[in-house]
Amino acid sequence: MRRQHFNYVLPAGLIAQQPLPQRRSSRLLHLPAATAPRDLTFTDFPVLLRPGDLLVLNDTRVIPARLRGRRPTGGRLEALIERQIGASEALVQLRGAKSVPPGTRLEFAGGGHSVAATVTGREGEFCRLSFDRPLADWLDQIGEMPLPPYIDRAPQALDQSRYQTVYGSQPGAVAAPTAGLHFDAESLAQIAARGIDIGHVTLHVGAGTFKPVRVDDLATHKMHAERVRVPQAVCDQVAAARSRGGRVVAVGTTVVRSLETAAAGGQLAPVIGETALFISPGYPFRVVDALLTNFHLPESTLLMLVCAFGGYEAVMSAYRHAVAHRYRFFSYGDAMFVERPPCP
Repeated sequence: MRRQHFNYVLPAGLIAQQPLPQRRSSRLLHLPAATAPRDLTFTDFPVLLRPGDLLVLNDTRVIPARLRGRRPTGGRLEALIERQIGASEALVQLRGAKSVPPGTRLEFAGGGHSVAATVTGREGEFCRLSFDRPLADWLDQIGEMPLPPYIDRAPQALDQSRYQTVYGSQPGAVAAPTAGLHFDAESLAQIAARGIDIGHVTLHVGAGTFKPVRVDDLATHKMHAERVRVPQAVCDQVAAARSRGGRVVAVGTTVVRSLETAAAGGQLAPVIGETALFISPGYPFRVVDALLTNFHLPESTLLMLVCAFGGYEAVMSAYRHAVAHRYRFFSYGDAMFVERPPCP
């Protein structure tokens, strides 16, 4: 398939700019394996799960990764941390600076605090920065919440909590695993009360999640790498769910990529490292049976994954339904629950 097969018309007014007052008040489009989509609300999600199922969450936590800085000449620039690679080092995307050679000193400030950094090199599209102090000492004071580029406003105090999942515990992401934003403590308690097991993996979402696919032939697309951890405990939970006839339900495309990366050798096994797994139609899923996800950008790798999972025609038809019924799209938008069709 080609990139243009994953385009769709989205009115700008459907891109959610603010979170709803309550996390679980979002709408939910249910896409069963063999019937037409159903319009529900997220409060219906717990009853769509079955006793014996395993619900897998991504426990990454978003860091305040956007920094405002200046060059020695006084020119302003913006840095987005892609990943921390040491106590005082990070790979960053720089905006407002066409050329920043190694050795350049930069200063970042915010909230009455400041820190200096030295450019030590480049790795692809990223600059490597060495800060004068460990990131843990200043990032919370200087950094801003890295809202996605399609949210056309400055970060607000509310985003500090709402652009995080309630269960995120492992700092390192620069974008939220947005399917998890719909859960609150009460909905998680309802799910546990129904006899649903809950497991956790970690995938630190990088800024590359917003990077558009630039090639027409999907076979030539190079996926960005992200740090991933799938522990033995989750592998054991998957095996236990299988033995009792339960499903593996992934909350978000990041969980799908984590679990399928861990099963890339044919059998599910623990993994700690990086994944650059690109899932598009034709991919043979090994682990995940159902997927809770938000609505994704046209021609994005995330939409391609969902189409691979739920079937291209069914998913694209569901997106047209969502547009026609004015669902809210992207990070602060509504959700879709997709059940994978049986293999032919």
